[in-house]
Amino acid sequence: MKIKKPKSGIQRKYLKYILALLLLALFMSSICVIGYVHGKLETAIIDKYSFMCQKMGFSLDGQFQKTDEVTAECILDEDIQKSLKTGTMSSGVERNMLSKHFAYIDLEDVLEYCYVDNKRHVYTRSYSRITYHTFRKSKLEDFLGTEYSSTKWFWTEDTLFETGRPALFVGRYVRNMDYIHEPGMLFLKMHDSFLGDLIHDEKDDAWNVIIGIADSNGDICLSRCPEGMEISEQNQESLYSLAKKEGNGLFMDGVKVEDGVLSAYRQKESGFLVFVFVPNKVLYMGMGQILFVMIGIYFIVMILAVILSVHFSKRLSRPIQEISRAMEGFRGNDYSRMEELHTNTELDRIGYSYNEMLGNIEQLVKEIKEQEKEVHAMEMNVLINQINPHFLYNTLDTIYMLARINKEETTMRMIQALSKYLRLCLSKGGTIVTVEDELENVKNYMKIQQIRNSNLFRYKIECEVDAQKEQIVKLILQPIVENAIKYGFCNIYEGGLIHIKVWKENEYLVFEVYNSGTPMEEEMRRKINELPHMSLAEMKSCFQAKKNGYGVVNIITRLRLNYMDDIVFEVLTKKDGTIFVIKVPGQKNKA
Repeated sequence: MKIKKPKSGIQRKYLKYILALLLLALFMSSICVIGYVHGKLETAIIDKYSFMCQKMGFSLDGQFQKTDEVTAECILDEDIQKSLKTGTMSSGVERNMLSKHFAYIDLEDVLEYCYVDNKRHVYTRSYSRITYHTFRKSKLEDFLGTEYSSTKWFWTEDTLFETGRPALFVGRYVRNMDYIHEPGMLFLKMHDSFLGDLIHDEKDDAWNVIIGIADSNGDICLSRCPEGMEISEQNQESLYSLAKKEGNGLFMDGVKVEDGVLSAYRQKESGFLVFVFVPNKVLYMGMGQILFVMIGIYFIVMILAVILSVHFSKRLSRPIQEISRAMEGFRGNDYSRMEELHTNTELDRIGYSYNEMLGNIEQLVKEIKEQEKEVHAMEMNVLINQINPHFLYNTLDTIYMLARINKEETTMRMIQALSKYLRLCLSKGGTIVTVEDELENVKNYMKIQQIRNSNLFRYKIECEVDAQKEQIVKLILQPIVENAIKYGFCNIYEGGLIHIKVWKENEYLVFEVYNSGTPMEEEMRRKINELPHMSLAEMKSCFQAKKNGYGVVNIITRLRLNYMDDIVFEVLTKKDGTIFVIKVPGQKNKA
């Protein structure tokens, strides 16, 4: 199956990450599997050959037990006991009887025997002519040591029967059972098969390891090595060390040595060792097949993973490409929606959000165009309104002159206050004014209201700041005073008081407006105090919805637009009136 090269950048990255993750997973799993399998396999192989070594050791125990029994029977033989008694040299009949006994002892693989009595007579097979001098020269008696009477095994060069080849000898002192005399000595030369059968009777699967028998000094008596393999000097040194090591039975069970694993069994009485050396290549022999199978499985997994990754990444990247093409093709003039995606993933939501965004953009463009028309109309109105105030001011001046000619003092004062009020409201232009202008503006408004409502109220203004330097948003006091006259003094006819105070508190500029009229209702006070904590959108909605309190909402909205959330606007009620408190940052005003 031909795999196409991914075109999508997301698809390529996805494939790279998948392959990297897969390779990492395969690498880690292979290490774990190989380590685990190798450990189990090595343990199984070591246990197998340790059991083999132990089984050969049991056979070696049996062989020694048999030689011990045979030599003990020889000692108990009447003719042999008679040969140990003090007397003349044995007759020919006695010699024949001894030769016959040794010739038919119950022990296989006996090549030669040599019996030396305590009178230095030597008994061998009829064809052997061995003298006592020859026996002494062979030094076999040195191997019997000083023990009273025990069977001894020793592997040495055959100088007694003059073959010159090393062989296994079984020796033992022969003592008289009735009298204390010098003991005789019995030596049996064994055939190589006596020990060789132990290491050659194993199954065919034992031919890939080294099996051998060593004497108590660590010298190898017999061994069986696979073709092309031999016992190295390092392994020979290990055997010498084993011979000095204490312990009987399977005293070495799969111990790591040079180039392999060694197991050893010591026969207690003879000190002979049976050893099995398992080379490293045998320990790792099964791993090759396991690695081959694992590589095959991993290769198949990799191919399947690539094919499936390409397939699924293509399904996932196709809708992403559609979204990308739709976004790249958008030039701001075509608001046609993208076709709906049906992947049952988050991409469906992205496609839906993109279509929704296009709808919002289209709506915003329409609103902006409408606002541009409104702005254009407003610009025209501004140009027209630049003419209207001059006409209004000129008209007021004309009325003022007529009132002056007719000596209408009240009309003159009202027209003068109204003119000053309108000039501040209309002619200053900016949204920020000095505290002095703001106080002057509200003073003119109160003068007009005093003319309209004679004796209804009096006013008092206290300013504790530099009114010419401190600034505030324009027209924040007049709506509050207007509400005080309209609602606070609605139930009185005269004697009211409006007290305006301005001072600095830390870094804040504080305005306080007190009226001595009817205290504000608690429900209304609570609603007004909640307005500064609303969002601007909520403020706008409240501004459009309320019929009463228009001025308060307007004030808070303009303060929020200029000072953001760094304002305080609250209403306090007392028994004798209502207090409005406004706090704004001092000298931080923005036009």
